[in-house]
Amino acid sequence: MIRVLLPSQLHAYSGGVSRLEATGGAICEVLDDLDRRFPGLKFRIIDEQDRVRPHMRLFVGQTAARDIRAPLQDGDELLIFGALSGG
Repeated sequence: MIRVLLPSQLHAYSGGVSRLEATGGAICEVLDDLDRRFPGLKFRIIDEQDRVRPHMRLFVGQTAARDIRAPLQDGDELLIFGALSGG
């Protein structure tokens, strides 16, 4: 299982849950698993070209991940953050 941490702006799509567990051998598979349980969640993170949206950041443990095909191992933690912006 992969542990997933969601940012507060996605809690409305996860039923208010911030910490989840999902299955998959790559980030894209974990997001597909989450999207099966929480329809629409993946689209808030990934665009139509299967790229991470500009305002989202993904980390596997402490390592930034931009490729959703990046492999994951059982016990990994996928952290999803909403990037801050403003001026």
